[in-house]
Amino acid sequence: MAEFADPHLITFPKLGEPGIGYISVTEQQQQQLVPFGVQRIFWTYYTPESIVRGRHAHHRTEQVLIAVAGRITVTTELADGTIEVFRLEDPYVGLYVPPRAWHTMQYSHSAVQLVLASGPYEEADYIRDYDEFRRIWAAQDSAAS
Repeated sequence: MAEFADPHLITFPKLGEPGIGYISVTEQQQQQLVPFGVQRIFWTYYTPESIVRGRHAHHRTEQVLIAVAGRITVTTELADGTIEVFRLEDPYVGLYVPPRAWHTMQYSHSAVQLVLASGPYEEADYIRDYDEFRRIWAAQDSAAS
């Protein structure tokens, strides 16, 4: 089974100054920032503040979530029960979400989320039932022991 880093924040370069604005960039050669080749990019917006999105994990897909506008509160849970809460509100900071991490997102009204993903959309890669997530990874963790 492949080893992946735990969820963690990634700070991208913030180039510019207040008088002219800023740009942040990452390139495939900068593997130290995004630890995978990006094969899919998507964004979410106009999500009502009362809605919690995500509520899933992936078998294989790695992601970096970026709040390019507004604020996004991301909660991650690993198979061992480790829960972390991340507040994304700077457009030069992303959150790495590995496979096997259950995650939920809640957005401010003006939030726009950009997602860099390691693979194309594949429904079979999603685990959308929380109890199934716990059962799958608990079984694999005990088999690896």
